[in-house]
This record gives sequence, structure tokens and C-alpha cells, in this order.
Amino acid sequence: MPSISLVSIVVPAYNEARSIAATLDEMFAYFETKPYSCEVIVVADGDDGTQEIVEKCAAHEPRLKVIGNRTRLGKGHGVRHGIRLAHGDVIGFVDADNKTPISEFDKFAPHLAGGIPVVIGSRGLQPSLVERPQRLYRRLGAKAFGLFMHAVIGLRNIPDTQCGFKFFRRDAALAIFERQRIDGYMFDVEILYLAAQAGYPISQVPVRWRDDGDSRLQLVRGNLRNFVDILRIRLGRPRSGSQATSIARSDAGI
Repeated sequence: MPSISLVSIVVPAYNEARSIAATLDEMFAYFETKPYSCEVIVVADGDDGTQEIVEKCAAHEPRLKVIGNRTRLGKGHGVRHGIRLAHGDVIGFVDADNKTPISEFDKFAPHLAGGIPVVIGSRGLQPSLVERPQRLYRRLGAKAFGLFMHAVIGLRNIPDTQCGFKFFRRDAALAIFERQRIDGYMFDVEILYLAAQAGYPISQVPVRWRDDGDSRLQLVRGNLRNFVDILRIRLGRPRSGSQATSIARSDAGI
């Protein structure tokens, strides 16, 4: 019977000096109250001092390690490399700016302990709670992106592919990220596409979420890259008939 003994969390952090210490403090305090242990791997790209802050924290916190680069290599690149270093029987990634509080893992643990291989946070299912929404133009852009992405990729049963709060049983994480190649923001779509192609059940859990107003996406260049990456995902891997049937919703309020 699957269970949870160690949770590995990868935290991609690009120029997050203002928020990373508070995120880590909240994370470790949360896991102190749980019957399983944790390890945290921060992938700190950028030169604003984020990596140095995490290194100081790691000097007296054995559950914490940090890797990274001075140049920005992409969120997908960072998560992929962090997961390769993870030891947990459950492995996940979260946003460095704490958009979804770590306490939401309470909703994920029963699914993962029960053997569900992929459990993702969703802002698109009830009763999710968006405490601080994105600006209107971001929300409109997200809707347009969703229409394009679903038309090209599929995954129509997943209304929110981009929430940065996703967890996996170890075997699924290693198998999926072994094939993952997108370095930018569209890696979320890629890993869900790969999971569906492999026939992994995917549970979606409504979560609390708040925007911090500090998007790193460049509207023109960033969206052009996202467009190209969506096409790369679709054209690089043929669609599987198991995709539509491999996605399950959480029992929690859905």
C-alpha cells in the first residue's frame, strides 16, 4: 500500500530575494507538524542574491539544498534538474513566491498516500479560492492561451494547467521528467501531456491562490515563445487515445 515518508519539494526561484526566506520558513514550519519528513531543493537562477540567501539558510538547515545559475535558464529547466536530485517517495514543485500556501498540501496528501501518481492544484475548479486575482489583461491573456493550448494539445479536462503546485509519486515524477524538454513556462503543459500519454491518472485539487503582481513573463517575446513551445510539444509527440480517460478530478468538492 503506498504511503508517504519523505516529500521532496523543488522550488524554482528567479530573482526571488524578497520572498524566498519567508517561503522556506513557512514550508519547514508546516512539515514540522506532519508525520512525514521533507527535503527542499531551491533552484536559484539570477544574480540578485537569492542563491546566497538560500545558502545561508542551508548552513543550519540540513533539509535544504540550493543549486542554480547566474543566468536565467528557465523554470522548466530548473524544475527538471531539481527533480533529478530529489530522494522523496513524493516529489513536487511549488512557486517561490508562495502563491499557493504550502498548507494546501493537506488536500494532496490523501491522494498521494493512496497511490495517485499525479496530483495538481487547480484554480479552475470549485471550491478553489483566488484570494488576489491577476490583472484583467493577464486573465484575458490566460483565457486566450487556454483556448489555443486545448485546441492544439488537448487536455480539455484540465482547466488549469499552469498552477505552480504539482506533486507526483516518485516513479511517475522520474518517468515524466526523464522525457520533459521544455525549459520555459510551458513545461507545465508538457508534463501533463506526457503524464496523460503515459496513462497516469491525474487528480485535480482546488486550491487557494493569490497573485503577487510580479509576473516574469514578457508579454510579446514570452508569449511568442509559449506559442512555439506548445507546437513543439504537440508536433514532437503523437497524441494517445488514453489521454481523455486518464484524467481524474479530486473528490474534494468536485
